[in-house]
Amino acid sequence: MNTKEKLFSRKSAPERSARMVETIIGCKWSLTVYHLLNNDINRPGEMVRSVEGLSTKVLNACLKKNIDFGILNRTTFNEVPPRVEYNVTPFGTKFINVLEGLEQLQQDINMENEQLTR
Repeated sequence: MNTKEKLFSRKSAPERSARMVETIIGCKWSLTVYHLLNNDINRPGEMVRSVEGLSTKVLNACLKKNIDFGILNRTTFNEVPPRVEYNVTPFGTKFINVLEGLEQLQQDINMENEQLTR
């Protein structure tokens, strides 16, 4: 009979952050939007014109998801014609750094696989 006391409990994925990563990675345009914002393209019309295949409807859905998660911030200017700009929040900067870490991990995996197949 084993009388040792259990020291660890089952570890689960962080619920909200795991769902956030899954949702953002699942949206094929989010990473492109971050790239656009990083290159000072922060207005929706300019984003659509800058990326082949990106429609206004899909972009708006993508931007809304990112706003809901607190990754992006929407600023509306009271002008005629109306002007809207999107920016990365401080939390969004942290989140994008996590995604960049995942991208680096994937590159490392790819390099390791290339070396194994040689």
